[in-house]
Amino acid sequence: MKATIYHNPRCSKSREALAILNETPGVEVEVVEYLKTPPTAAKLRELYAKAGISPIEGLRKGEDAAKPFVGAVDDAILDAMAANPILIERPLVETEKGVRVGRPPDRVREIL
Repeated sequence: MKATIYHNPRCSKSREALAILNETPGVEVEVVEYLKTPPTAAKLRELYAKAGISPIEGLRKGEDAAKPFVGAVDDAILDAMAANPILIERPLVETEKGVRVGRPPDRVREIL
């Protein structure tokens, strides 16, 4: 099974989720450092749809730059995330079974 993790190596939760993926037998892990290679707004829309969450639920609300987008329409949130990927709640993990925001990191096990 392939798993793609949108990863920030400076984030402890992201590192924990990556460790879970790497320790799971049969999982081929693709790491996307999303701060260096941000997903497009369209890709984020697809990921959140697969996760069953709205873009506002994927917004890292603790960031000062997120405050103007609380209550904004989905397109504005997605565009902001694509332009400023620090706004993406991390980690985000995608497999053939779905997508999960790894908070807590054990949530990624649901799609393995």
